Amino acid sequence: MTKCATGNCFSIQKDHETALKNFQRAVQLNSRFAYAHTLCGHEYVALEDLENGIKSYQNALQIDGRHYNAWYGLAVIYLRKEKYEFFEHHFRKAHQINPRSSVIMSYLGTSLHALKKREALEIMENAIRADKKNPLPIMEHFNGALKFLEELKEYAPCESRVYALIEKIYKRCLMYDQAMLHFGLALDLKPFATHVRIVSGLTHVLIVSGLTHDTTCVRHDAWHCTIIKIYF
Repeated sequence: MTKCATGNCFSIQKDHETALKNFQRAVQLNSRFAYAHTLCGHEYVALEDLENGIKSYQNALQIDGRHYNAWYGLAVIYLRKEKYEFFEHHFRKAHQINPRSSVIMSYLGTSLHALKKREALEIMENAIRADKKNPLPIMEHFNGALKFLEELKEYAPCESRVYALIEKIYKRCLMYDQAMLHFGLALDLKPFATHVRIVSGLTHVLIVSGLTHDTTCVRHDAWHCTIIKIYF
């Protein structure tokens, strides 16, 4: 547990290589500790080593088949690889084990939308209702939401959806130069076809309570709302 705590500190500081070494040491000390394998998976993904990330998550599931963090981790990798059926299956498994997680519901809704399934809207609405502590829905002005997203950008500099939401706020504020800058950054981070569609959708409507005046549009495009969190 000490090595995991130390590794988490390095991970927060974005020193993923050192974090990974600590988590690997935790695995050496207790190879049956599923969460240590999952933490290794998170760091491999942060280092863009997706194959070793898959192996780490699979190792965790061999130890504990109900370790939803590992199911979630695998699903995120398959989402990035655009393996639609795979990421839907893994998000559903994670959701079955932890049905109250708004993060898992959010990603499940995103995957269902990519598969053009009507269930996506319901799942995303459930995700919004499930996360009472999510700061975005309670923001009632652009400056507050922008400040939160700018802070979040420091912790998740490679998360395209953060930039996409910032782009929309600047667009509503008629700050088109900044809007185009962040739209370009969002596309640069997720250039593949599926991600472009997702980002384009996100930049079409900012679905955050209090930040849009079209309630009909809110319900119609509710799947765009993404509950953004770092590892849970």
